[in-house]
Amino acid sequence: MPVEIALLDALVPSLLFAFVAAGLVSLILDWIFVRYEFYRYLWYPALFRLALFICLFAVFGLCIY
Repeated sequence: MPVEIALLDALVPSLLFAFVAAGLVSLILDWIFVRYEFYRYLWYPALFRLALFICLFAVFGLCIY
């Protein structure tokens, strides 16, 4: 698998797509958690949001490589 992908004649790392996908999925999950008041049960919601993003990025990155 190539480490870099040509996008409009510019080489971008393939992990950029994993980063964008993790950001979109975490935004959708964040919207769902806010809608159903899941954050009310957490001690520190910002830390949970960061950990969720990092876990999603790690999973998507492992799927690429």
